[in-house]
Amino acid sequence: MTSRLLRTVAAPLLLLAPWCTGCSSAEAPAAAPSTSSAASAAVPTDDAELETLLVDAVPSGLPLVPDDELDPPAGAKTIDDVAGYGDDAQRQREVLGEYGYQRGWERFWRADNALTSVFLDQFRDGGGAGSYAEDLARNDAEYYGGLTDSAPDDLPAGCVTMARDEPASKQGLAGPAAFAWCASGVFTVSVAAVAATPADAWAELVAVTLAQLDRLPAS
Repeated sequence: MTSRLLRTVAAPLLLLAPWCTGCSSAEAPAAAPSTSSAASAAVPTDDAELETLLVDAVPSGLPLVPDDELDPPAGAKTIDDVAGYGDDAQRQREVLGEYGYQRGWERFWRADNALTSVFLDQFRDGGGAGSYAEDLARNDAEYYGGLTDSAPDDLPAGCVTMARDEPASKQGLAGPAAFAWCASGVFTVSVAAVAATPADAWAELVAVTLAQLDRLPAS
């Protein structure tokens, strides 16, 4: 599957089929339970409800990029939209169906070379969310290059992170970057931050990821 995180390149990167294809959610890797302060909120049943869960600003103060200024547009995502990021959309749709993909939303903030992106995706159950987050982290790490940390000190269980201290123009990284992929209940949260320094990228990543996780309902 093509990486969605930065949207500045279009190199194909395929999602692997879930390791537990055809198994029950009890057999899948467990997603971390939600510890959200929004625990009383209902699990979304449509795109509009999912949108209300997204963060609407980032600590760096970067301006929000209008959805229609990106190609393809950001905003609400169906299973077909996400499958279309790969070279073989039909196969990618099958794989996403095996994860139990239901709906997603993308949001970007940008100014000059600085960029922050947040993707919130919803699945049928926590097993699918956990498998998707794990595979997505592996795929994006392979594409962007770097070593992942499956137990970062600054984020809760269920999150994987990666940092790149140097720009990588071929992968669309105009500066130091940090990435996080988290599973929380039936949701996955994918965040990327590109900033002037590694410390700035990491600080933005951690703050945005925690804020987004905190907005999710218990599931």
